[in-house]
Amino acid sequence: MKAIVMTGANEPWQVQEVPTPTAEPGQVLVKVHASGMCYTDVWATQGAGGDIYPQTPGHEVVGEIVEVGAGVHGREVGDRVGTTWVQQACGRCDYCRQYLPLTGQTAMNCPSARTTGFAAQGGHAEYIAVAAEGTVLLPDELDYVDAAPMMCAGYTTWSGIRDANLQPGERIAVIGIGGLGHVAIQLAKASGFETIAITHSPDKHNLANELGADHVLSSGRELADLGGTDVLLVTTNAFDAAEEAMAGLRPSGRVVLSGLDFTQPFEISSEGVPFHMMRQQVIGSTHGGQHYLSEVLDFAGKGKVKPITETFTLDQANEAFDRLSTGRMRFRGVFTPQNA
Repeated sequence: MKAIVMTGANEPWQVQEVPTPTAEPGQVLVKVHASGMCYTDVWATQGAGGDIYPQTPGHEVVGEIVEVGAGVHGREVGDRVGTTWVQQACGRCDYCRQYLPLTGQTAMNCPSARTTGFAAQGGHAEYIAVAAEGTVLLPDELDYVDAAPMMCAGYTTWSGIRDANLQPGERIAVIGIGGLGHVAIQLAKASGFETIAITHSPDKHNLANELGADHVLSSGRELADLGGTDVLLVTTNAFDAAEEAMAGLRPSGRVVLSGLDFTQPFEISSEGVPFHMMRQQVIGSTHGGQHYLSEVLDFAGKGKVKPITETFTLDQANEAFDRLSTGRMRFRGVFTPQNA
């Protein structure tokens, strides 16, 4: 089969012919119809995931099951499924023996977690073998290209909204209108909350309104002038902008960190009223469990959230990587391997 391969840290992606995997016991073989690009693909290529090379990236994977391994129940040939970053845990380590849900937290604590595009082959390929327990069924009405970004961009932002524990009448502000943020605005609005978009890019103001934002602002000072927000959902790795936006966080407000940056800390300003005296919280958020993923897929299946995508064939791997790594991707890149 054809697959994109990372051959080493900071090396260009290569499109190679590699053996087609088979479904081992407990696994299903999926014919990939769409595989979304996440900025984590860039970090993996730069070496942030360790020496995992050679490896195929991609963890927003959707397609059709073409083979079912021994011992699999609940999945059949022909099922339309998706899989995410964390497919499976070891089940035996101290963390696993707490029997917590399969989440992004699992990957950080189970030393033998099966992670798509890291410990195991990723989805930027024509086929992928995945742990059956790490798959979810897709709504029949949801297109593959629209489904792929829900596996991480949708899953991540919806988990952040759920972790924020928003209450009726509260406001949410989304900072960073990119691959994650443009989905988060739609999810927050679809949930019935007054939704604020914060972006330093003037060209995104009209788009944010079209996506459902009730207000579009440029700074934390503007947010404070508007009356503040109860939740600040950080979907960007520009932590300095997020820290500045905290000027508009209400008493007992929550900052939810959904964006990643391995190179700098998130800091709380000592200016103004002390953070602890405001009884505010900073919440780290990641993929929160398949029950959250099912909720975001339901939103997408009903048309309440739709990602803005650019599609690429596998042969356009380096063009796609260049757009992603330089921030020119608007807003989610998706490989369509069956068109390669």
